[in-house]
Amino acid sequence: MKTTTLFILLFSAYTMFPQEKFTTANGVINFEASVPFFEEITAVNRSVAIVLEPKTSTFLCTAIIKDFRFKLDLMKEHFNENYLESHRYPKAVFKGKITKFDLKDIDEIEKEFLIKGKLTIHGKSKEIVVKALLKKVHDGIQITSDFPISITDFDIEIPNRVALKISKTVNTELSGIVGNDELVLVTLK
Repeated sequence: MKTTTLFILLFSAYTMFPQEKFTTANGVINFEASVPFFEEITAVNRSVAIVLEPKTSTFLCTAIIKDFRFKLDLMKEHFNENYLESHRYPKAVFKGKITKFDLKDIDEIEKEFLIKGKLTIHGKSKEIVVKALLKKVHDGIQITSDFPISITDFDIEIPNRVALKISKTVNTELSGIVGNDELVLVTLK
């Protein structure tokens, strides 16, 4: 009887206080930097850490550069060694605030929010604003966002011999479901 009462009290206390963070280590980033008439340049990273802190409206996304997968090993090699220099700049980080965010407003109907923050890639940072769609799903909160990244904003140099084969703007898609039952070790900067 005491165990049952204690369980009910703990469960009640747990549900009365909102979760501090919603997280996942399984977010996905797809990107495309293809140009017409040349080989398709696409990659995917399925190990993206995403943290959503409802209390402060903070959104954090961290991607390890070496975790991007290409259809050709040579593309991955050039991406890591020549363009993004992943040995010097091992991760890309976006940290921002979701404008007009309130956890009570999140339900099964997708809602659009703006996230204003700083994107850091290749050792360079830029303030950006991205649109994100959020909705409640069985496992937590689903987040999706599409946004372009200009390679010149991050001092990513493309050699002249291949410059016409790679888009100057990378189309980027982020998706993930953040929940409150996972533990992700992410350093907030």
